Amino acid sequence: MQLPELDDSELELEERVALLRFRRDDLRNALTGTALVEDILRTLSWVNNCPEVSVLIITGDGSAFSSGGNVKEMRDRQGIFAGTTLEIQDQYRRGIQRIPLAMEQVEIPLIAAVNGAAIGAGFDLACMCDLRIASNNAVVGETFINLGIIPGDGGAWFLQRLVGYQRAAELAFTGRLVTADEAHSLGIFLELTDPAELLQRAKELARQIAAKPPQGVRLTKRLLKHAQRGNLSDFLDLCACFQGICHHTDDHAEAVSAFIEKREPVFSGR
Repeated sequence: MQLPELDDSELELEERVALLRFRRDDLRNALTGTALVEDILRTLSWVNNCPEVSVLIITGDGSAFSSGGNVKEMRDRQGIFAGTTLEIQDQYRRGIQRIPLAMEQVEIPLIAAVNGAAIGAGFDLACMCDLRIASNNAVVGETFINLGIIPGDGGAWFLQRLVGYQRAAELAFTGRLVTADEAHSLGIFLELTDPAELLQRAKELARQIAAKPPQGVRLTKRLLKHAQRGNLSDFLDLCACFQGICHHTDDHAEAVSAFIEKREPVFSGR
């Protein structure tokens, strides 16, 4: 499939690994006041419908992964921050809140390569991904309370599932910034790298996943998401259905043959 046209980002695809890079360093890759929300949504729709993609890496260009909301627009009451109470809530629902809904529906693994500051909605975006690898100079923060607002993009839902209720509450109530080392110790970051090695390491991990049977990767991702919100009995029924599908794929037969023959498998995505 042809890559989607994006306005404030770049998208590339190589060896089943897609890389989405935000290109608004002039605004520290803010999600409001730019076209990044639409870029993200177009990309997520594309990866779901493109069988040639197994993993998506999301990263930022320049000094920040994403600074979240544009504070100058808040001050000037522009963009999604303009209008009456009813208009603002509608603009959130039809704007940035489409991101968490879309992220939850993505059928492939998402890796956030956090190259710098991930603040507010930018931090929440990273938390929506399956895996997070960060530069050792990255800093994160659930900082909405510092501006007298709340995580309007659903960040409180994602953060407590990542670090537990008590730690999420502390971060949200204080709005404090968290260093890369502390974020790693809290389990927010899977691992840390030198800044120059971040994308290389993210791509290494992505290629490791992309080398697996493509259908199995997508079904495993769907199972992990269902496990977060379903009960055990319904979840096991779904596991049985997905397992039946997997047992009738060419990739399963190839994996079994390769295992018995002690060779590397060659997967076709069928």
